[in-house]
Amino acid sequence: MPSTAPHNQAAFFRAKSSDALLDDSLQAALNHAKGGFIKKRAEAIADVDSFESYKQQAQLVKNHTINNLDYYLHLFEQNVEKNGGQVHWASTPEQLNNIILHICERRDAKTVTKGKSMVSEEAYLNASLEAAGINVTETDLGEYIIQLAKEPPSHIIAPAIHKTRQQVEALFKEAHDLGDRQLDRIAELVDEARSQLRQKFLDADVGITGANMLIADTGSAMIVTNEGNGDLTATLPKVHIITASIEKVVPDLESASAILRVLARSATGQAITSYTSLFSGPRNVDDLDGPDEFHVVILDNQRSQMLNGPYEDMLKCIRCGACLNHCPVYSTVGGHAYGWVYPGPMGAVLTPLMTSLKQSKDLPNASTFCGRCEEVCPMGIPIPEMLRQLRNQEHKEHLTPLISRLSLAAYMWLTRHHRLFHWATKLTHWAIRNATSNSIIKTRLLKHWFEARELPLDDEKGTFLTQYDKIIKSTVKGQQ
Repeated sequence: MPSTAPHNQAAFFRAKSSDALLDDSLQAALNHAKGGFIKKRAEAIADVDSFESYKQQAQLVKNHTINNLDYYLHLFEQNVEKNGGQVHWASTPEQLNNIILHICERRDAKTVTKGKSMVSEEAYLNASLEAAGINVTETDLGEYIIQLAKEPPSHIIAPAIHKTRQQVEALFKEAHDLGDRQLDRIAELVDEARSQLRQKFLDADVGITGANMLIADTGSAMIVTNEGNGDLTATLPKVHIITASIEKVVPDLESASAILRVLARSATGQAITSYTSLFSGPRNVDDLDGPDEFHVVILDNQRSQMLNGPYEDMLKCIRCGACLNHCPVYSTVGGHAYGWVYPGPMGAVLTPLMTSLKQSKDLPNASTFCGRCEEVCPMGIPIPEMLRQLRNQEHKEHLTPLISRLSLAAYMWLTRHHRLFHWATKLTHWAIRNATSNSIIKTRLLKHWFEARELPLDDEKGTFLTQYDKIIKSTVKGQQ
């Protein structure tokens, strides 16, 4: 695991979370979106009697593939080459950027259109291409919006979920020089984006897309979208470059179908997305359209380090975003607070593993442990258990504050001495009960608790242990 990651801002999670809670526009956007994904997913699952069976089939596919990852990656490469394409291997994001930049420079590319790709976000590919003088345009509507705003995505399937309609309208007016023209309805915003992007598609020298799956036995890349921008990005330019990570490979189309059955239902509440497209290489001589060159750049970026370890199950993630949509922490502070590419519960695990636990030490603690993430995950990934393991690792590596470690050690010692523990809880109860608003307890020791919570204490009932002892004694006496 690398010790540093220059783009990782997860160290500022606490500060960014506090800012997010006070951001009225962000809270309005999050509240507007909060119920939509959850409701649509529930309805889509209720429409089928066999969703649990679908999940089991998809999990079997992923389990088998991860256990035979080397074989299927090699098979995919062989079949891409048979189709006339080329596979490139990148261990790090920097290598991925260099490979793509070399392809673009060899073709003297000046303009690039991009479909949605989380791998390109990992590599900060846009910045790399722009630094080389190449103009990059995001064609996914959400990605286009945040590109104009010069912001990273805040959700893995809805990048601009943190933006209100009014904010998007203001962005379009500024970027597109619309003057006094009003864009009061969402349909008008979509039409405006479409009108701006149409010529970009036609003029692009290179198209770069992600891939939802890599089909090993055909050498094909599968892309699922609802806007069709992926198809235009892949077929109109002379060069098509696909960015994907090693765990995206699946054995065959039947395996891909098993994952498709749970992907859209879990992500957007659809039975299937509007477009499900397969790309299998450069065009043949008798094809009317398609690229002259077809490249697949496959990124590792610490993923191989997860194999055969306690975090291997994270490689089964299909990026549906269900864990984000159901997470009380994410839905309160949004995605930017997490400080890197992947937010929410899955990001709280992936960011420390792919960048640095030291830089990301707050993320495993950004959880209520309600368990909803594991419950709604179509792959059944045990995210809460992984967060616990990361917390344990933080403690072992002394990444947690000294006062926290000392407090835990003292608590552990006290719990082994019942009488002392009982006495200590009574003393603490009395001290908090009688503490004034400017006492050291409320201004220093338990400052963060009292800033945000009430702690009602009842003198007559006493501590939990006192009440528990009374109930036990009363029960025993009644039985006699």
